[in-house]
Amino acid sequence: MAPIEPSEPVVETPPREGGVDSSELVLRLRIRQQQNLAELGVRALKGATLAELLDDAARLSADGLEAEFCKVLEYVPSENRLLMRAGVGWDKGLVGTASVGADLASPSGYALRTGKPVISNHLQSEERFRTPELLAAHGVRRAINVVMQGDGPPFGVLEVDSRSEGEFNEDDIPFLQGAANILGMAIERQRHEQALKAALERQELLVKEINHRVKNSLQIVVSMLSLHAGDSSEVAQRLNEASTRVMAIARAHDRLYRSPHLEKIELAGYLSEICRDLQELTPNCDIRFEGSGPIFLTTDRAISLAVVVTELIINAAKHAYPDRACGEVWVRIERGGQDIARVSVRDEGVGVPADFETRRHSGLGVRLARALAQKTDATFLIERLSRGTEFVLEIPSTS
Repeated sequence: MAPIEPSEPVVETPPREGGVDSSELVLRLRIRQQQNLAELGVRALKGATLAELLDDAARLSADGLEAEFCKVLEYVPSENRLLMRAGVGWDKGLVGTASVGADLASPSGYALRTGKPVISNHLQSEERFRTPELLAAHGVRRAINVVMQGDGPPFGVLEVDSRSEGEFNEDDIPFLQGAANILGMAIERQRHEQALKAALERQELLVKEINHRVKNSLQIVVSMLSLHAGDSSEVAQRLNEASTRVMAIARAHDRLYRSPHLEKIELAGYLSEICRDLQELTPNCDIRFEGSGPIFLTTDRAISLAVVVTELIINAAKHAYPDRACGEVWVRIERGGQDIARVSVRDEGVGVPADFETRRHSGLGVRLARALAQKTDATFLIERLSRGTEFVLEIPSTS
């Protein structure tokens, strides 16, 4: 951004009567102007809203030039007019509704078009510009205008007006231009923030839409696999198992689509939904889920973990309770330490063989579970119980 430097003004300033102001009074005025600029700058840095900043600028600018009126004018291209966005001293109801022409024949319009400060100390006899009706109605005798601009097109004009017989001069321009520059930078910052916010909202919308479409596509795959698994053959059984793995991934995308968090998944709710889905596919098992509180994992790790839990539940239904015997499977998630999430799948079935952990060729489900557990940096444990088996996953977690 390049704040506007005070340039040679368009000014009509006849010799003053009675000599110049005393140096002490001028010094006091300049000190006040610097204090007002500092106050406005601090307000901008502290993140005041644009409306608050415009009001402050109008108040401090009028005070710094010892004038009764000030207005912040926003350029409206469609109407070629300058709308009063903020102001002090004007009749009630004019802020937000009153406007002046933005053409070269008005003082504020000339400032906008040329980028030069405009000083007119005798509006009643001004021949260069017409006197806007708004100023005439309030008895304004003199005005000073500077343009507000950031990187883009000018936002508008900052104007100070007075009905007194004094004069604005070139020494007043740096103060008013400084206030206009602060406003210009604040307006430019707001434009950038709004553009960034819109871009982020669109990106978030696109990601959610992608998750929604992926979830629907995976559900179609699950339905197709289920159609081919209608008989009792071994192939059908394999298809059913494949469909549960796809379903676990689809569940993750369903949660991402509905969640404000796109990079993490809350594990307890996710696994609870997986267990409800698996209940329908394992009618010989009563799956019971327990969660001790919310635990978040990154999306990739959560999906891998969900597939592991899916494999372990299916494995328990097939082997812990053979011949379709009915039984229970407990799935529990809890914190196992400060940065550890502990997930367990337990049954009260026949238990695993004595050489289970040393077998070179264990079942696909357990091999897949081990591989995915390793991928998520989890520790995979098998605990033999007096009745049944408990498979435990200890996952490092930073949340």
